[in-house]
Amino acid sequence: MTSDGQRPVLLIVEDDPGLLGQLRWCFDDFEVITATTRDEAIAQLRREEPAVVTLDLGLPPDPGGATEGLATLEQILSLAPQTKVIVVTGNNDRENAVRAVGLGAYDFYQKPVDADLLNLIVKRAHRLYELERENRRLQQGQGASPLPGLIAASPEMLKVCRMVEKVAPTDVTTLLLGESGTGKEVVARGIHELSNRRDFRFVAINCAAIPENLLESELFGYEKGAFTGAAKQTRGKIEYADGGTLFLDEVGDLPMALQAKLLRFLQERVIERVGGREEIPVDVRVICATHQDLQSLIAENAFREDLFYRISEMTITIPPLRERSGDAHLLARVFLERFAKEQGRPVKGFSPEALNAIEAHTWPGNVRELENRVKRAVIMADGGQVSGEDMELSSEGYDPLMLNLRQVRDDAEGKALRRTLQIVDGNISKAAELLGVSRPTLYDLLKKHGLNR
Repeated sequence: MTSDGQRPVLLIVEDDPGLLGQLRWCFDDFEVITATTRDEAIAQLRREEPAVVTLDLGLPPDPGGATEGLATLEQILSLAPQTKVIVVTGNNDRENAVRAVGLGAYDFYQKPVDADLLNLIVKRAHRLYELERENRRLQQGQGASPLPGLIAASPEMLKVCRMVEKVAPTDVTTLLLGESGTGKEVVARGIHELSNRRDFRFVAINCAAIPENLLESELFGYEKGAFTGAAKQTRGKIEYADGGTLFLDEVGDLPMALQAKLLRFLQERVIERVGGREEIPVDVRVICATHQDLQSLIAENAFREDLFYRISEMTITIPPLRERSGDAHLLARVFLERFAKEQGRPVKGFSPEALNAIEAHTWPGNVRELENRVKRAVIMADGGQVSGEDMELSSEGYDPLMLNLRQVRDDAEGKALRRTLQIVDGNISKAAELLGVSRPTLYDLLKKHGLNR
C-alpha cells in the first residue's frame, strides 16, 4: 500500500496477448494497467503515473529486436525519472538487458517468466520507490528553512536562504538590506552559525541605539584615563568579537567620523582604542545591515561611497513580510504556539476570520509587528481561538478565493487546456494524448471550461 492507503500502480508493457493476460493477474498488491505499444505505454505513464513498470524490450515494430523497447525505456525515464523500470528480455539476450540497466533501468528479468520471482522483483522496486519518495519529502521539509532561528517556507525567503548557504562559509563582508522588522539580525546569526566561526562569538551592535559620543568607545574600546570616567582599560565590541562575527545593525546611522575609522579597520584589520596608540590586529568577519537607501545617503554626502563598497562585497536583500507568500500564516502559528506555552494560555489556533485578517494585512512592521500582535492576542483571547478582534485586525478587502484550492486548480486546468489546444491547433486526439486523458474526459473538461466551441 502507498502512504495514502491506495494500491500502488504497476504498468505492464507487453505485446504478447497470452503473456499479458497471465501477468495482469499475478500482482495482487498492485493496481495493474497494461500497454502493448510504446505510444500506449507513454499515454498510460502520463495518465496513471505508475511507481513501477515492467517493460518487454521486444515491442512492435521491432518485436524481434530491442530498439523500440530501449527507446520506450529512455522516454519513460525522461518523463518520470523516479519510476522504477524492470526490463523483460528474451532468452540469451543478456547484452540488451545490461544495456538497459546502463540507460537507467532498475533491474532486468529474462523470459520465460516466473511470476513469483518477477512479483518479488516488482515489490522490491516499489519499496525502493517509496523510500526515495519519503527521503525527498523529508529533504524538502528540512530544506524549508535551513537557517537557525529563521521560520520561512516562501520561495522569496528560500532564495535568501540559498544565498546565505553560499556566503556563510566565506569571510566576505556582507550587507543585509531590508525594512525594519524583516529579520536582518536573524539572517546575520544564521550566516554566523553556518560559518567556520560558529564556535566563536557573535557580537551585535545597533549603531542607531547608542549616542554618538559613546559609539566610538563602544566599538573600539578605550584606555585607562582616555576620558573622564575611564577608570580602566576596556575592550570594544570589535576586539571582543575577535575570531568570530561582528554584526553592525543600522550601519546607515553611523556618524561620518566613525565611518572613516571603520573603513580603516576594514582595510587594515587593526584598531586603536580611544586614547591609545597601539595598533591591535583583529580577525573578525563583518556583517552590516540597514533599512536605509545607502545610495541616496551617498548622494546627500551622509555616507561614504568607499565604505559602501567595502561593506557590500556581497549584498542580500530580505523581502518584507507582505511579499513572502504564505509566511505570515506560518509565522503566526509558530508564534501562537510559543506564546501560549509561555503565558500558560489554552489557545490552540486562529479563527477563520483571524486567518483572513492575517492574509489581508500588509504588515508595515513586518515580522516584528506580527510577533507583537500574536503575543497580545494570546493574552487577550477569551476562548481556545484567537479572533480578528484579538489581533486588532480587519479582514476587509480579503479575497477568500485566493485560498480556495479548487479554484486554484480550476484556473491552472483551464490554462493548461488553452495552451495545449494552441499547441496542437485544436486537434482533440493530440490534445488528449499530450494531457494524458481520454477523449471523453477531454470533452468533459472542455465543456467545463467553456472551450467546447
